[in-house]
Amino acid sequence: MKTAGLKNWVRIALGICLAGVLAGIATGQAAPEKDYLSGYEADKIRDAETPNERIKLFMQFADDRLKKFQYELEHPSQTNHTQQLNYLMNSYVGCVDDAADLMQEGIQKQLNVRAGVDLIASQTKEFLEILKKIQAEGKESEVYKDNLDDAIEGTQDAINDAEKAKKSVAPPPLRRKS
Repeated sequence: MKTAGLKNWVRIALGICLAGVLAGIATGQAAPEKDYLSGYEADKIRDAETPNERIKLFMQFADDRLKKFQYELEHPSQTNHTQQLNYLMNSYVGCVDDAADLMQEGIQKQLNVRAGVDLIASQTKEFLEILKKIQAEGKESEVYKDNLDDAIEGTQDAINDAEKAKKSVAPPPLRRKS
């Protein structure tokens, strides 16, 4: 008699655990991850040893998001098109902002971030041209206008920060031939 009661309690406990696991899985799928970096990309950032390497990665990710945004505009997905456009534009801005933040942090810590500064200065100018072209074409602009405006503003801020940093960061030393 005791074993039958114990078996029932075990079944009930397992049923509750299974229900909890299934509920956790269901809510996990319903709530999208808000982080704009994939796990693989976050690992690459963590594994990068220098600020210049991290800046380079963030700028590559920003470029990737911008290209994906352009592709999504030209080839709209069947589902979540609006969310995808806004997600990609937000992700782009996040990558550019993080690269600029790393540049500023490197300057404050007096690290050699000259390569990162030059990369931000050159690539953000290209990005700004693309963003302004997207804005001028106005394709579905009502869907992502606010995010596009934020992206343009963030890109201009990064350009300005990089130009200021170019003046404050010493160029690499030149080796003299003897």
